[in-house]
Amino acid sequence: MKRHLATVLLSASTLILPATLWAADPAAGAAGWTKEYPQADGSAPRSCVTCHGRDLTQPGRQANTGKVIEPMAPSVNPQRLTDPAKIEKWLTRNCRWTLGRECTAGEKADFIAYIKTQ
Repeated sequence: MKRHLATVLLSASTLILPATLWAADPAAGAAGWTKEYPQADGSAPRSCVTCHGRDLTQPGRQANTGKVIEPMAPSVNPQRLTDPAKIEKWLTRNCRWTLGRECTAGEKADFIAYIKTQ
């Protein structure tokens, strides 16, 4: 059964994850943020920083289209982490593009824990 972040509940600006994900480690999210993943098509390896940059308080730029990506840090972009459907949509899309697969529930939790610290 496919896990979805649609089970994520939002209360004010606090993200509450299912109990199985409470062990999310912001350091794990940071490690995954810069790790490069080889691409099946032989193109240049990708990481999250390929498009989002290292400073999550600054805008990024989509590598293929050049489209500006608003800052990921909730501290400067209050719209981040407010809509469970958007969280699921973008994590699914970006994991597939970067990793060539869907992220696990643990990877998603680590990523969310990480960007909440920014």
